[in-house]
Amino acid sequence: MNKDPKITVVIFLCSSASLAFEVLLSRIFSVSLWYHFAYMIISIAMLGFAASGVLLSLLPQLKNIDNLPRYALCLGIAIPIGYLLANQVPFDPVRLAWQKSELFHVGLYYLVLAVPFFFAGLVVATSFAVASDQAGRIYGADLLGAGFGSLGVLLLMEAMAPERGVFLIASPALAAALINRGRMLRIAALLAILANLALFRFQPGFTQLRISPYKGLSSALRYPGAEHLRTYSSPFSRIDTFLSPAVRYAPGLSLRYQEQLPKQIGIAVDGGEISAVTGDAGRKALTFLEYLPSALPYALGKRDDVLVLDPGGGLQILLARHYGAGRISAVEANPDLIRIIHDDFHGFSGGIYDDRTWSGLGRSWLMGRSDRFDLIDISLQGAEPSGGFAISEDYRFTVEAFREYLAHLKDNGVLCFNLFILPPPRIELRIVSTAVSALEDMGISDAAGRIAAVRSWGSVTILVKKSPLTPAELATLRRFAGERWFDPVYYPGVKPDETNRFVKTAGTDYAGAFAAILSPTERDSFTERYLFDIRPAHDEAPFFHHFLKLDKIRDIYRTMGKKWQFFLEEGYILPAVFIQVLLLSLLLLLMPTLAGRKQEYATGKNLLPCFALLGLGFMFVEVSLIQKLILPLENPSYAVAAVLASLLISSGCGSLLSHRHAGLRRPATLAVIALLTVVYALLLPPVTNAIAPLMLPSKIITLFLLIAPLGLLMGIPFPTALSLLGERNPQLIPWAWAINGCFSVLAPILAVILAMATGFKGVLLLAAGAYFLAYLNLKQERG
Repeated sequence: MNKDPKITVVIFLCSSASLAFEVLLSRIFSVSLWYHFAYMIISIAMLGFAASGVLLSLLPQLKNIDNLPRYALCLGIAIPIGYLLANQVPFDPVRLAWQKSELFHVGLYYLVLAVPFFFAGLVVATSFAVASDQAGRIYGADLLGAGFGSLGVLLLMEAMAPERGVFLIASPALAAALINRGRMLRIAALLAILANLALFRFQPGFTQLRISPYKGLSSALRYPGAEHLRTYSSPFSRIDTFLSPAVRYAPGLSLRYQEQLPKQIGIAVDGGEISAVTGDAGRKALTFLEYLPSALPYALGKRDDVLVLDPGGGLQILLARHYGAGRISAVEANPDLIRIIHDDFHGFSGGIYDDRTWSGLGRSWLMGRSDRFDLIDISLQGAEPSGGFAISEDYRFTVEAFREYLAHLKDNGVLCFNLFILPPPRIELRIVSTAVSALEDMGISDAAGRIAAVRSWGSVTILVKKSPLTPAELATLRRFAGERWFDPVYYPGVKPDETNRFVKTAGTDYAGAFAAILSPTERDSFTERYLFDIRPAHDEAPFFHHFLKLDKIRDIYRTMGKKWQFFLEEGYILPAVFIQVLLLSLLLLLMPTLAGRKQEYATGKNLLPCFALLGLGFMFVEVSLIQKLILPLENPSYAVAAVLASLLISSGCGSLLSHRHAGLRRPATLAVIALLTVVYALLLPPVTNAIAPLMLPSKIITLFLLIAPLGLLMGIPFPTALSLLGERNPQLIPWAWAINGCFSVLAPILAVILAMATGFKGVLLLAAGAYFLAYLNLKQERG
């Protein structure tokens, strides 16, 4: 290989552009579809990389180092075109319930968006194929470019929306074409840059991000008289403010309240999570607050110190003010929401986000403080009922989180949950089950005497009290419910005829389920035979909204009206996508052998399993670390950026070191990685809990240093195995690249599926197993 530094510069720039595109796509998918579809992006990228290896296997004449600038040009052109074409694909997961053709649209997404990564893969795979002896330098430039690309794109998203940034992040790849010889190539690259700048500057209609018509923002804006006000973008989220008749935000409002609500301004986060800012029009206009089920904890007694977690538009803060709380603290996970409401709606909202407002994950904020509260108020309600997708992690509602909340209550304090009723009952039952488990972990065995719940026509409020409910509190609860036409669901001593008086249901199963969970003798048998999985969620597998039981799928299908939508929300789009990707991967892997080139592949083929295992191991570690670091970093965007930057940059440094120091290229390095991965699996929970209370910059630096040792070693095996394969049979290198890519395609989806069953510790242990098997394979082949 020509050691011209321009070659590694091309690799660095192309990897930077492709990784930046990957991160931007994850934000674009979060807005246009839903957050959990971001998992597909990693698979799409790896599919493109795998396809590049297959093509080079079938057409060896393309393995020419002089082609790198051409591949870079194609990458720079394919990035904006890939986005524009994907934006026209009418895929919507909601329609999968009645249109199986939507699976075809999933396939189109994969094919269209894989093209840019295909060209990025050609750049790297071609370099490996013609210079396997320089694998350490090549892989190092590739990983370092990807790491710095992940950091650069975060800075870009601070300044603009991702659908605009996509026209700028192609520039590094086009610059890679510009710095090489070839007049026509340079002209083409310059024209592409000008075209991208024009699209960035003028933003024609076809460049605007298409949002699912079934997301909350799209639905709200279809109402007559609806008006979109403004869009705000950041690496965290996209926030839209609007006026619409759809925003009548008073969850579970008593049917006895007949007056008008104050003016409200709708807020949509990533186009889907709808809440509202309520105008502070004086005490009389806010009388409706007294007719909400969420007013129950204030009716039971004076609440001087109140903590509101994730207040969104701030309704629960207004409620605390209305009832005269002396000190109100608020912790909102989305910093953009705080800034927008404080800066743009301060007067309208009555300054709900004042000096006692913090940004972050509530449980992490509590870990660093000794404060005690009369009430910790948590709302799961937006402006419309909606369930969380099962494959979305939620560290707010695990047993460990509940223990943290309860530990920060005063002796007579109350933990309050407000949520919509989404039949059949499951979310509320898991909350009660989790609360019971948390209380028992704290040595409190009489949970049944400390929990109460009331329901309105559309919502339920659940109270968990640190001390037993008193007779006076129970009498007040009955009076509160009766005066507002709410039905008690459970309180100590509740009678069956009290639970179904005002908002009548077909039976008293709702109240019966609460009573069964709170009965030590009935809990286990009820949980076992119940239609849905309502066992408590834990940090290890924080999928609070995953309720499916595999042995009851047929019964669930009948209960849900023989509709498949529920299964899609429960995460069963993952197996469907996994099967699609598996078939595509098998096709790609078989193509070289079906092309009649078996003789060329006879030597060195026993080393190929190593590349499959490395793909699985690396991606299992990456996905698990991202998930585990969401808790201390308090935001998925930070977790993705921190893991990608630290893992890729440290792996790139490890690859460069291995190129210089032959001792690092021994098979034993793989055994050390396997052992270190096991250590990380065991130590990550206590370590992340220890750093959670730190300031964000300190947390990021600490986690970077934490991941770096593992990342440094993880960058060594791939170029090591590739160099060995180059000595045995260079013709196999593109196929090895394809195998690594295909297994990297499958790994992210498989990691989530496995995590839902075994937890992310289990996924990390499987990663360790993959690295150990790779160690055995490499050791045997080196002799």
